[in-house]
Amino acid sequence: MRYAYLTRNVWVLSLVSLFTDVASEMLYPVTPLFLKSIGFSVFIIGVLEGVAEAVAGLSKGYFGRWSDHSTRRLPFVQAGYALSAVAKPMLAAFSWVWWIFLARTLERLGKGLRTGARDALLSDEATPATKGRVFGFHRGMDTLGAVIGPALALLYLFYYPGDYRTLFLIAFVPGMLAVGATFLVRERARTDRPAGGFSRWNLMAFATYWRQGPAAYRRLAGGLLVFALFNSSDVFLLLKAREAGLDDTGVVGVYIFYNLVYAVAAFPIGVLADRLGMRRVLVGGLLVFATVYAGMGLTSKGWVVGVLFFLYGIYAAATESIAKAWISNISARQDTATAIGTFTAFQSIAALIASSLTGLLWYQFGPLVAFGVSAAVAVGVGVYLARVRL
Repeated sequence: MRYAYLTRNVWVLSLVSLFTDVASEMLYPVTPLFLKSIGFSVFIIGVLEGVAEAVAGLSKGYFGRWSDHSTRRLPFVQAGYALSAVAKPMLAAFSWVWWIFLARTLERLGKGLRTGARDALLSDEATPATKGRVFGFHRGMDTLGAVIGPALALLYLFYYPGDYRTLFLIAFVPGMLAVGATFLVRERARTDRPAGGFSRWNLMAFATYWRQGPAAYRRLAGGLLVFALFNSSDVFLLLKAREAGLDDTGVVGVYIFYNLVYAVAAFPIGVLADRLGMRRVLVGGLLVFATVYAGMGLTSKGWVVGVLFFLYGIYAAATESIAKAWISNISARQDTATAIGTFTAFQSIAALIASSLTGLLWYQFGPLVAFGVSAAVAVGVGVYLARVRL
């Protein structure tokens, strides 16, 4: 059959991600507003998000390695989605600082718990010739949730402005639909395990894979991590959109538009990567990124911003899922969760540095320099990946 690679597990895991992203992205635009409404300062919000993202990043590597050494991956997936679903309404239960920190950290810990194991399950459903389209399809469904979620939040707040707590409770519904769907996944029996032991008390044990994994993994992941050090938060693009004359509705609208382009393009670009090769598509995506960032630094027109956000959706579709698919192809099957988890853990740390660096460059020299540096690094990494032997 033409789409035989879209197996039951691929469909179910994709729907699980869609429901989860509806819940998460429904709250993403309003969480800072809610926290400010209950007395959190911008500084505390920043610390909260930094800690939460660090927990998510490091736990991806830890739980990915644990998943590889376990005989089953599905419990990690189910527990991770359940933890994230339960943590969302917790945010609205109390206004205590430590409670908010606990709820937000648990939500991101759930993401770290499930990511490596879920990606390994997806990899098991594909062959090297279909990895791009399988990961691309999953990414497209996931990102579709990032379109539906904010749209639902805008619709609700239009009729009930300022009613943030109820929105957190509503987000619990798609979160639990995601949890329920995980019980439809059918996991295959595994007998292969990575060499060496695993200590649950060594939270950084996953980092040893950087040394133990294939040289091709280090070359690929190393180049992508250099890029990640200069790939800052999308918040800076939204700030630039505002500077270019878009109002609040326009800024939210262009963010939804970007996610829609990303969702629609992810699968066909995954098919293209399987046909032309992961390298060509990913390098092309980096060059599109450079075009977007250079354009953002130079433009002051709203319509140009719209075009650049369209291209930004194409870049995202050509890089994130393709990078995971490529990594899974050059790592051993029994190490898939560790390989992807280690990369995404270091990527999260790099993203924190990138946002700080971009903010500093913007403050000192303006957006042209901040975006220009990121664009130049993207071109450099693209040239490196086009030439390096993998």
